[in-house]
Parts: sequence; structure tokens; C-alpha cells
Amino acid sequence: MKPQTSGSDPFDLDFEADDDFKTSDDRWSEPADRRGARADDPFADLPEVERSERLVLPEEDYRPPAAEPPRAQGPVGELHAAAEAAFGEAMAPRIAIHVFCASPETAEVAERAAADRRMERAATVVRTGGLAAALEHYRTQATPPLVIVESLDTGPQLLAGLDSLAEVCDPGTKVIVIGVANDIALYRELMRRGVSEYLVPPLEPLAIVRAVTTLYADPSSPFVGRQVAFCPAKGGVGSSTLAHNVAHSIAERLHTNAVLVDFDLAFGTAGLDFNQDPLQTLAEALNEPDRLDPVLMDRMMARCSDRLNLFAAPANLNDDYELDQSAYEAVAQKIRGAAPFIVLDLPHAWSAWKRRILVSSDDLVVVATPDLASLRNAKNIVDLVRRARPNDAPPRLVLNQVGVPGRPEIPAKEFGDAIGVTPSVILPFEPKLFGQAANNGQMLGDVGVKGSKAVEGVDQLAEQLSRREPPPAEKASLLSGLFKRK
Repeated sequence: MKPQTSGSDPFDLDFEADDDFKTSDDRWSEPADRRGARADDPFADLPEVERSERLVLPEEDYRPPAAEPPRAQGPVGELHAAAEAAFGEAMAPRIAIHVFCASPETAEVAERAAADRRMERAATVVRTGGLAAALEHYRTQATPPLVIVESLDTGPQLLAGLDSLAEVCDPGTKVIVIGVANDIALYRELMRRGVSEYLVPPLEPLAIVRAVTTLYADPSSPFVGRQVAFCPAKGGVGSSTLAHNVAHSIAERLHTNAVLVDFDLAFGTAGLDFNQDPLQTLAEALNEPDRLDPVLMDRMMARCSDRLNLFAAPANLNDDYELDQSAYEAVAQKIRGAAPFIVLDLPHAWSAWKRRILVSSDDLVVVATPDLASLRNAKNIVDLVRRARPNDAPPRLVLNQVGVPGRPEIPAKEFGDAIGVTPSVILPFEPKLFGQAANNGQMLGDVGVKGSKAVEGVDQLAEQLSRREPPPAEKASLLSGLFKRK
């Protein structure tokens, strides 16, 4: 603990904006050679995209997606809010974590956080009693690498209790405090005393997970791109076409670098849709995942545009592609460092590696058609993912090929109610547009059909997934118009 000089005010708010709260004699802080700024977040400054009120396909039964739950307000809550949109795939290390909760509600949240997929490598123990129980426990027991304590006391009592806890903690132990006061002055004082993080209500499991994973993030490691997986409810629903067009919209319309990965090794169509025939494909990377580095990855990917790269499938039947699950996981993880957005085009066939990809993706889009087989399969996929990742947002549902003449269809409202997910986008049946784009190796927006609801829906889905809005169009000046005249 850093000693306080006489006459100083520990709650003085006179500090610079770039104050990093470092201390020189802090037994809980990181060593000097490991201390540093957190990894740059490529999405932190991006505004949240407001949900569009317009419908892609007019339908009386369609309901817009439910609004997100309100987040914590106040000075401390605002400090955490900027990073929430870009929370990605950071994993907790293999450490022991002790959580001492002062309320049953916090204990329940801590248990749910401990069961989160990002915390599977950590050994988490949740106890009751709060700060007082932690102080009593560690008088006779060694402290783990991370201790999370909750206290219902006010500022002075909280600081006194933490001073006592510091006396029994081992050197190098990190401490996260859960308190009741949403006060920036208290937050600053806790940082000065070496507390690693301070959380306030309303507390959710992801807040605890985020605090742990961010605390152990390596500042020198590259950022991890946001992984979006497209999964078909059955064959022929248009999942691949939608994945390709969403990746193209993110790159070209929203001006963000993206990588499209075609995991349908035998029958992938990404190369056809982008009119690309690369010499090296994803199969080579999966056969030797240990050799895949940024230089080799750049050579293996096809360049579709300045912002969009393609990891194409071989799309031949010369091999059986019986690869180990770990190869898919290793390659997918390495590709995530190549761009801010990674779009995965997954095949319909079920496998162990596909299950793992679905669970580990930041966003999951289930594409279905309004029929009974799609309803059953989509519900099975959504239920599986919800059980595996209860703290994440539910998968997004896209209803495609709606309005086929003469075909009985399940209404969008009934389809969504049966699955428990409101459709994010409803795409109409436009065979001429999709057929012309597929045969010409073009994207839907490049075909030139004006007023297409399908193109409009693809762009809307791209905005939802990327949490971005298209940049404003540049206005042509009067002089530029004069120079164009001949």
C-alpha cells in the first residue's frame, strides 16, 4: 500500500486525463516489466448502430428485435461502457480465482460468470461473507493469483478493510473489488492503492468475465478480430450467399477490413461468388496449422478488394478432409488477428469442430427458410448455443427466401416465437437477382437492381453485426464539377 501523507485528500479529483494510477510500492500491482497500457481496441471509439425501424419485407407479423437491457450509469460505469461493444474472445488464464460475495445476488452472478466459456481454464471458487470473510480466511491460507471481494461498506470503511486485507495477501496477488458506491473519486483512490479493478451494480456475469480477461490481457499481443459465423439451418437456405454478401458489405460499404473464410472444403462457393481461383486454399492451412503465420496467411489469401480478403475452400473431392478438431480451432484463432472482422461460412454438415466454432464465435447468424425442417433445425442450433454460452447474446436469426409463389410458409412471428429469437432480417424471394449475381460472380449490390429489399436487408445485417454506420457520402464541390466539364 502506498502511505498517505498528512494533509492530503485521498478523494481529490485534481488529476490529469492520462493518469495511469501507477504506484511504486504496490504489493498488488503488476511488476514493472509487465505493466503497460491495455491492448488497443479497434472498435472502442465506434458508435453503436441504432436499429432501423424499417422492415426489409413488409409483414404484419414481424416484430423488431427487442431493445438491449440498460447498462450501468454513472462515472465508473461510463469508464467500462466504451469497451463493451468490442468485447471479443479473450480467455482467462489457468489460474485460481477466489470470490468472496457479500450478497446472494452477487454470489449467483459470480457462479454464472465462473461457468462462462471464457473462464473454462480458470479454477474459480465462490464463497460468502464478503471482505470480512476474505480477511479471516487469508490469515491462515495462502492467497491465489486473483481475489475478488465484495463489500457493502462506504468509502472510508472499504479502504480500511482493504488495508487490512493487503497485510495478509501474498506479493503479486491481484484484487478486484465489488462495491456499492459509483464514485469516480473512490475508484481513483482504489487504483492508487493497487486494486486492479472496481465494479459496481448492476452487476452481470460478463462484467466479471471482462474484468478478469482484461486484467490478464497481454498489451503487446495484437488485437483479436470479431468473429461472425454463418450457420445454415439446412442445405440450400442461402447461408453461404448471405455470408459472402455481408462480408462484402462490411468491407466496401462500411469501409472496414474483413476476411471471409470458406470452411466448406469440398463444395465451397466463395471463390465462385468473388470470381477468384487462388492457388492456395484453406486446406493447406488446416493440414499444417503450426506453420500458419501472418506472412504465410497473407500469401494464401485471395485479395478480393483493398479491404476484403478471402480464404477460399479447395472445392474439390480429391481429399476426404478428415482433419483433427484442434486444427480448425488453431487456424480460426490465428485468422482472427488478420482483420477487425472475420466472417466464417460454415457448411451444413454437423461435426465436433463446427460445434466448437459456433460456441466460440462472437456473433452467430442462423439462416433459415420459413418451413418446418428449418424451424426444427434452427431451434436445435439455437438451444445448443444458448446452453453452451448462457451469458452471451442469443444467435441472430435470418429468414431467407420468404414469399416463394405458391409455397405454404410459416409466418415470421410464429417462426420466431417457436425458436425464441425474433428474426433480425427477413429477406424476400428474388430469384432473378440472386441467380444473376451467382452466375456472374458478383455480389448482390453490384448487379445494379435498384430498390432491392434483399440488398437492403444484407446492408442492414452488416450494420447490426459490425455496429457501424456507413460513412457520410462526400459532397462534390462546385469547382470539381467545373473541372469535369469539357
